[in-house]
Amino acid sequence: MQEKTTPFTKEALLPQEEKLEILKKKKQLIIGVPKETHPDEGRVAITPLGVEVLVNNGHKVLIESRAGKSANFDDLDYSDKGADVTENKAEVYQCDIIIKVAPFTQEEINLFKGNQIVISATHIAAQDENFILGLIKKRVSAIGFEYLKDRNDCFPVIRSMSEIAGKTSVLIAAEYLSNVHDGKGEMLGGITGINPTEVVILGAGTAGEYAARAAMGLGALVKVFDASVFKLRRLQSNLGQVIFTSVMQPKVLLNALKSADVAIGAIRQGDPASKYMVSEDVVRQMKRGSIIVDISIDQGGCFETSRLTTHSNPVYREYGVIHYCVPNCASRVARTASYALSNIFVPMLLELAESGDLKTYIREKPWMRSGIYVYNGILTNSHIGDLFDIQAKDIDLLLAAF
Repeated sequence: MQEKTTPFTKEALLPQEEKLEILKKKKQLIIGVPKETHPDEGRVAITPLGVEVLVNNGHKVLIESRAGKSANFDDLDYSDKGADVTENKAEVYQCDIIIKVAPFTQEEINLFKGNQIVISATHIAAQDENFILGLIKKRVSAIGFEYLKDRNDCFPVIRSMSEIAGKTSVLIAAEYLSNVHDGKGEMLGGITGINPTEVVILGAGTAGEYAARAAMGLGALVKVFDASVFKLRRLQSNLGQVIFTSVMQPKVLLNALKSADVAIGAIRQGDPASKYMVSEDVVRQMKRGSIIVDISIDQGGCFETSRLTTHSNPVYREYGVIHYCVPNCASRVARTASYALSNIFVPMLLELAESGDLKTYIREKPWMRSGIYVYNGILTNSHIGDLFDIQAKDIDLLLAAF
């Protein structure tokens, strides 16, 4: 009788030793959080709770003393969660990763040891070429808040700050309508038997949506204008109710602003609606004592009469209309804004550590590349390159070369 054959050897049929995947080596991060030097910046990029998460995952966090003071986080709050608190600013700027909110100043860039990862806002319109040249000279990899995207192709920092700015803009308007700040003495919203406050919002993006939510919650009559019908339709859907919406028809907008008690500018530069500007003549026809809150002032503003103000001197009157044009109004609620920032950056830093290095991280998560505007001392953002006449290179090509 012919013996049966089998493709398996005797050894192959025996229990075999399990082969495990060789895991990437997790890297310990040394993260520096300096104190903000800009007088109007009260936010801090990482909260004590964020520090606790990082330290529990084996990372070291160095905090400059009083970095969280404006957000009501004491040095003790940070040290209790495992951070090292130091009075030595230069020591913080020697860390492998440096994260702050306001853009780095030239003095701060000079403190870099080089070949680091630095994370902050850029406010590129307010910078000069020395800002970029300084980062290039130090051969750092720089990540900008404004450019950072997530896996859903959204801008997480901009969205979080826009939510805060949208809601805060309505609370600001309510203050300046009251007698406390020499306003008309009206309550934003309305009560039974009295006409509701009219609020006009320019822009149907995130800031506009959350401004509308806050104003509607107080009982105001809300009108939203945007150049994009898609954004207006999306706004209606997100709010779950029908409100007055309109494209940027000049006559319709003029009539709305003439009767408005509050006008909120929430159009970001680069949007299709950004070419629309409320002219000085239209502002002149607004009601005396009405309020303009231009939260887009850092992008140039929505009103021709808008000019930059500060938290210490936030308003001025033009044609009897009160203008509030502070560029970083999210810093007005610094503690809430700090929690929002920390919720974005702590998971990002943990993922970076798991990847082992920045190059591996942005290869595994390509959407993160949009946030990098300088990579290993090479400018990778073409918009910034055009702005300062500095050659920029494609980061995808650089990843293939390094």
